[in-house]
Amino acid sequence: MTDKTDNRPLAGRVTLVTGASRGIGYAAAIELAKAGSHIIATARTQGGLEDLDDAIRALAKKEKGIGEATIVPMDLKHPDGIDQLGKAVYERWGRLDGLLANAGLLGEIAPVPHITPKKFDETIAVNVTANFRLIRSFDQLLRDAPSGRAVFMSSSSAQSRKAFWGVYAASKSALDAMVQSWAEETEITNLRVNLVYPGPVRTQMRAKAMPGEDPDILPTPSDIAKRIVPLLAPEYQAHGEIINFRD
Repeated sequence: MTDKTDNRPLAGRVTLVTGASRGIGYAAAIELAKAGSHIIATARTQGGLEDLDDAIRALAKKEKGIGEATIVPMDLKHPDGIDQLGKAVYERWGRLDGLLANAGLLGEIAPVPHITPKKFDETIAVNVTANFRLIRSFDQLLRDAPSGRAVFMSSSSAQSRKAFWGVYAASKSALDAMVQSWAEETEITNLRVNLVYPGPVRTQMRAKAMPGEDPDILPTPSDIAKRIVPLLAPEYQAHGEIINFRD
């Protein structure tokens, strides 16, 4: 077993990752565990979470200092589960060092009048309301950490607002506004809060939105995940910013 414990910038930290069963969330959970953090991984798909747990355990067998995972299957459209998770985290750790709010829905790529009410409501529920409930449930736990860090995955669609992207753009615009307001409210605390625009990434969501695009020209979720880890480290001091990886 290789000993790389001296190179674990997140050793001893606890990080919650939503949407962790695939894509950027899955890759970020792996990279955060490699950095030493204990991962609380949530997603709707239990099988994907179990695969993540297996992958992290396999890494831990090869190297010391890899963080463990606690998997929590849950549907963020049912926000009471977020409150229950907050209570469980408080009882076990008494704090939360990092939050990667990654879960999101594309919704429906269609003219605004053609978007079904069900798709609209689902997209707002996951992209906006669930993130509000995460903030509501974990604000104090993040403040109680010596260096709480929160990163919300957003999109440049929040600003470009292109035709046919109405519900997705609206949800991400609302997310940006809410998170930056929260950042203003926490300016004088040890908590640092930021948003990330990852740009096009080789994910299932991107393939659904752009079915004719060559995925080989896009960065992988692992490429993006490696850039997220430093944003959740104690040393990172930016606050209230939108970090556009395309820049």
